[in-house]
Amino acid sequence: MLTARVIPCLDVDAGRVVKGVRFQGLKDAGDPVELATAYERQGADEIVMLDVSATPQGRHNARDAVAAVRQDLGIPLTVGGGVRSTDDAGALLEAGADKVAANTAAVSRPELLAEMAGKFGRQCTVVAIDAAANGDAWEVVTLSGRQRTGMDAIHWAVQAVEHGAGEILLTSWDRDGTRSGYETRLIAAVAAAVPVPVIASGGAASPAHLVEALGHGADAVLAASIFHESDYTVGDVKQAMARAGIPTRPAPGHGNQGSHA
Repeated sequence: MLTARVIPCLDVDAGRVVKGVRFQGLKDAGDPVELATAYERQGADEIVMLDVSATPQGRHNARDAVAAVRQDLGIPLTVGGGVRSTDDAGALLEAGADKVAANTAAVSRPELLAEMAGKFGRQCTVVAIDAAANGDAWEVVTLSGRQRTGMDAIHWAVQAVEHGAGEILLTSWDRDGTRSGYETRLIAAVAAAVPVPVIASGGAASPAHLVEALGHGADAVLAASIFHESDYTVGDVKQAMARAGIPTRPAPGHGNQGSHA
């Protein structure tokens, strides 16, 4: 059994980490370099950094912020926001990203995922899917949740993997920033439909929520508010995972976290 990953998320706007509810009402949460390195010290397995205003503003990702974070970071870094071409993806990889996530542009042109996977490898190619409830199903939303696409999220997940995505960053738009728990039905449905790792995102309020998401098929859990506001540390989450029997890489100072693979 592979170890489950705990991934703090840095939503970045104008060089600062921000957090809102359903991608709106963004408030300053700190410096990306300081937060990323603090989370690494706590035992984070990876960092995800998303430029939340790049696509809505029609600009490229802030590569200088990526380079600044990479300079002090020793764990994998996934970067997304404003990725419209392999040139954009390549620039982020050159700046220090290990993986690049595409969202809006991939929905508009799924071939982008195939081009990224062909040039950089599937292991570097992540599709970020923002899904909003639509009756008993989920609809893909883009442009930071401002545009409903009419696309079924499960179908798009399958299609994205077929085009070359090696990982799915799955965010429940309805749960984002609400602290109401992950949308576990969505997680289970996507995890059952695709053969690649699924990162669950949107709604965490406690370590128990992260454990619950892993129990519904997620391979990794992403959270922001609970870490930014110092409600819990990554170590707290990993202790809860160990108690639940979920294998994970040890957090510093916490000894052996469950059985490892």
